[in-house]
Amino acid sequence: MAVTGLMLICFLLMHMFGNLKVFIGPEAYNHYAEWLQRDILYPLLPHGWFIWIFRAVMLAALVLHIYCAAKVWAASIRGRGSSQGLKYTRVNRPERTLSSKLMRWGGITLGALLLFHLLMFTTKSITFGVFDAESTPYDMFRASFDPQLWYIFVIYLVFMVAVCFHVRHGFYSAFTTLGANVSPAARGVLNALAYFVATLIFVGFILPPAASVLGLLEAI
Repeated sequence: MAVTGLMLICFLLMHMFGNLKVFIGPEAYNHYAEWLQRDILYPLLPHGWFIWIFRAVMLAALVLHIYCAAKVWAASIRGRGSSQGLKYTRVNRPERTLSSKLMRWGGITLGALLLFHLLMFTTKSITFGVFDAESTPYDMFRASFDPQLWYIFVIYLVFMVAVCFHVRHGFYSAFTTLGANVSPAARGVLNALAYFVATLIFVGFILPPAASVLGLLEAI
């Protein structure tokens, strides 16, 4: 669960970096999208092969992550005891963070919103704004985050808040599972890094659609 979670966080960081190219302009953004779809590792791999291999790996990581989460959740429920009154032994421990309390339900919310995101920008099964199959990636982005479609941005904002709550606790827990949380000092560093990565992802993903909705991309 820890390894697949970190793989997905790395994917988010790469995806965020690519989205920020919208600030350079349509040509740069479309070129990046074309490179991503066709030219990564070419001529080592034929045009377009890498993206499908990458999608398969990410899908496998996501499925395995969800499976492990379900197993952990089930083990947690079993550990609470039977109907005969057995319960956890109460111990003094630090108050759980909000992100840890929302981890399981946040993951379910993320799954639903991720599906919505893929249907919009990957399969184009759900479309908002004016674009079609011939529209460039930049056109799709601008149409989806048109100022008149402000509610799409609100949905996206909720999505990213859920993502970053999940990332904050997941980052910290993953490195704890992998043995990095060995002292109070290490715990402080991990916690700071978790907040930094979650904040970076939130800001990096929110800036492009916010700029589009506010009309700040018009001059680019």
